[in-house]
Amino acid sequence: MTGLRLGPLLRYVDFDGGGTASVWVETDRPAAAEVRCADGAYGMSRTFHVAGHHYAVVPVTGLTPGTTTAYDVLLDGRRVWPPADSTRPPSTIHSPAPAAPGAALRVSFGSCRWAAPAHGEPDPIGPDALDTLAKRLAHDPGAERPDVLLLLGDQVYADETSDATRARLARRRDPAEPPGDQVADYEEYTYLYDESWGDPDVRWLLSTVPSCMIFDDHDLIDDWNTSAAWLADMRALPWWQERVLSGLMSYWVYQHLGNLTPEELAADELYAAVRAEPDGTDLLRRFASEADRDPACVRWSYRRDFGRTRLLMVDSRGARVLEESKRAMLDEGEERWLRDQVMAGRDAAARPAGRPDEPVRPTAEQPAQRPSGQGPYDHLLIGTSLPWLLPPFIHDVESWDSALCRGERGPRWARFGEKLRRAADLEHWAAFPESFDGLSALIAEAGGGPDAPATVSVLSGDVHHAYIAEPTWPAGDAPHARVLQLTCSPVHNSVPGWIKLGFRLGWSRGARRLGRALTRHARTRPAPVNWRKTGGPWFGNQLMTLTLRARSADLHLTQAQTRSGEAELITIESRPLTS
Repeated sequence: MTGLRLGPLLRYVDFDGGGTASVWVETDRPAAAEVRCADGAYGMSRTFHVAGHHYAVVPVTGLTPGTTTAYDVLLDGRRVWPPADSTRPPSTIHSPAPAAPGAALRVSFGSCRWAAPAHGEPDPIGPDALDTLAKRLAHDPGAERPDVLLLLGDQVYADETSDATRARLARRRDPAEPPGDQVADYEEYTYLYDESWGDPDVRWLLSTVPSCMIFDDHDLIDDWNTSAAWLADMRALPWWQERVLSGLMSYWVYQHLGNLTPEELAADELYAAVRAEPDGTDLLRRFASEADRDPACVRWSYRRDFGRTRLLMVDSRGARVLEESKRAMLDEGEERWLRDQVMAGRDAAARPAGRPDEPVRPTAEQPAQRPSGQGPYDHLLIGTSLPWLLPPFIHDVESWDSALCRGERGPRWARFGEKLRRAADLEHWAAFPESFDGLSALIAEAGGGPDAPATVSVLSGDVHHAYIAEPTWPAGDAPHARVLQLTCSPVHNSVPGWIKLGFRLGWSRGARRLGRALTRHARTRPAPVNWRKTGGPWFGNQLMTLTLRARSADLHLTQAQTRSGEAELITIESRPLTS
């Protein structure tokens, strides 16, 4: 009999009253995968085959907007989810009604999650925030829950494996051979997802709360795409090619497909081709090879609209231009896409049905007329795994180092700059000065004008702590919207002491003065914005939640802590973001 190997993951839910959703599953053999809902909504898809594994993304239609329905997963007509012995509440799909005045949207986000040890084993880095959230919701089904979960990178760690995974790798190959206890190929990537998503509590949580994902470096390897010199060194290693192809293939299967709407999936030529083949491995491998050779040929970024909240999830890893003279966080096509999505609907009185990435321009028959504050969205969320606004000293160090690497102080300093860049992970937006300036200008434009949103929030992770930063623009350039950098990390990972010290000192006045001295040494121009920390830093395993209601926004930060022998989510910070 066919079994459910992993999942179900509830990935997409329509927030505009369309009554559709999508559910991702992995099975242990070919099958017809069905989702049957208690209210009669239904979906079915045949599995597709990649590298000995079988998957399906099941589009569900017929959901009743404004209701919540339990669902079952069936394989070849036999129910496989929920498990017969399950003690957790039923997995459900909540299909929101079209945004109503006063309706709240709760968006929880974080990044950097090592899989928690097996149940009963001690956890040296403290309780997992995702696991703790799952337990809270399972024990109290009526508790307030996220409407969507954003996982902002490092969902799996290909280069830092657990004891359990290392033992599994050792049974398959000699760990003395490179890449040692790191994963080597597609099959070994599946071990990481087994471990991360197979945790019973997290598995239930992901089956009932929609999720959006984007990769960061550890999904492939630490410092992935730091520089052209780094990439050349990695490509010289005999095991790297298999790693990068397997990493991109597994990301496409396990994360990327679920980020897409059912309409986008139906129009995706690669997805159709893989599903049409008895074995889609070679097709997907050729795609990954081309994506590695020419990153501009693929777009991992995507847009999701949740009523009047727009999310733009931005690929700040794979879309980089690494040539020192042209260094950019996003290639030209990606920059255009981001701008189009930010501005889509801002210049049209109404939007006909169509693809979300086709901005509508006003015409003589349909002029752009909107009342003040009535733009296409009330809140703009820009998800990028790497923070836009860092502590000012660290920003200046990255800007200084970038100038050294491109030769502003000569070849000796350039060699020093490259070594420092790799050793200190100097690869955030600040290390791509043109891109930093461009994003700053785009955010100011997005937050300006009579139809400006109430908030523009950049959501990030990566740096293993949480903080809030707010920019200020020169007089006359300030946007109407409240603009925030909201950083939350890790969900479950260690926080070394040097990180705590460095990020505390990075906001200090003395560090700012030193940073300015470094920028003078490298002859770099000042950043187009100033910013200050207005919250944090907070260290721990944590999740941040935005509650968005009409044009108001509130922030809530919780940490997973052990109290009386039990893991609990403890409120660390709660504040309004709008007046």
